[in-house]
Amino acid sequence: MSIKVKVGDIFIGGGAPVSVQTMSVIRPKEVKKAVAEARALKSLGCDILRYAVLDEEDARSFSAIKKEVGLPLVADIHYDYKLALLSIEGGADKIRINPGNIGGEKNVRFVAEALKERGIPVRVGANAGSLKKEFEEKYGRTEVALAESALKQVSILEKYGVNNVVVSVKSSDVSLMVKAYEYIAQKTDYPLHLGVTEAGTKLSGTVKNAIGIGSLLLKGIGDTIRVSLSAPIEEEVRAGREILSALGLKKGVKIVACPTCGRCMWDCMKFAEKTEEFTKNIDRDVKIAVMGCAVNGVGEGKDADLGIAGAGNGECVIFRNGRILKKVSEKDAEREFFGEIERCCRI
Repeated sequence: MSIKVKVGDIFIGGGAPVSVQTMSVIRPKEVKKAVAEARALKSLGCDILRYAVLDEEDARSFSAIKKEVGLPLVADIHYDYKLALLSIEGGADKIRINPGNIGGEKNVRFVAEALKERGIPVRVGANAGSLKKEFEEKYGRTEVALAESALKQVSILEKYGVNNVVVSVKSSDVSLMVKAYEYIAQKTDYPLHLGVTEAGTKLSGTVKNAIGIGSLLLKGIGDTIRVSLSAPIEEEVRAGREILSALGLKKGVKIVACPTCGRCMWDCMKFAEKTEEFTKNIDRDVKIAVMGCAVNGVGEGKDADLGIAGAGNGECVIFRNGRILKKVSEKDAEREFFGEIERCCRI
């Protein structure tokens, strides 16, 4: 088991629930916009929010955002160690740096002292897209090169007494990403931040991340995740929650829906989408089935806490654990079924 690291008011690693992260495109100094977005993301289930810090005003704005939103905030800094110091001073709950690109070990020492003084963690790691030449020459473009490069970054911080660390070894290649995390999990007990970087658009990126992140979590590897997508930030959070929910690692409504066939005489797919939208913020472990027909639907959905299936002739049946509760008309199905969901979930 990995060690436990505190970020704001939550923990990463050490048996804590796997957290969902995302990264904003809003600058921290745009405080009003940042607060509005952070509140919306928190309501969707975001656990940690990261910002790129590009100047002093960005670095000093974390406390202003934190006053309005109870969400752990991370400062992402490259090249300028002074921005790391200012972000720590400004109230960031965690920082993301690369010790190798902030101006030498003297500057690393300054950042290390500030981290220890405030007791906040740091994320370091390696990215296959920017792998240092020395590691690629020694190990080739492999998982070993990626993981050893990240461990080198860790060792620089350890040299100055920093052990409040989270590590990542990201790649846009799913297979390489998985192998790199499997390798580094054997080499360190620091918490691991999982993700397939530069994964692509909403559909392809979600598929890649689900495969990479999901396969690792099933093996007990990983403590926090970011589903990187070329899509609105909300989609990253939703995808992350869905991955954790599918693996049974996060509370929430699980919806099973029939792929439909010629026996389906109602708009099952549209109804499933409406049901997903209606239940997206319910924080209870409930399984709901939306099935195409009553021929197989009730039986196939019998392990669901609540379900609905088309019955033909403009009607649907609502059932619990495979036992039919009532028959309703299609036009009344949404009202009747959503009412049953509210009763089932006590909302």
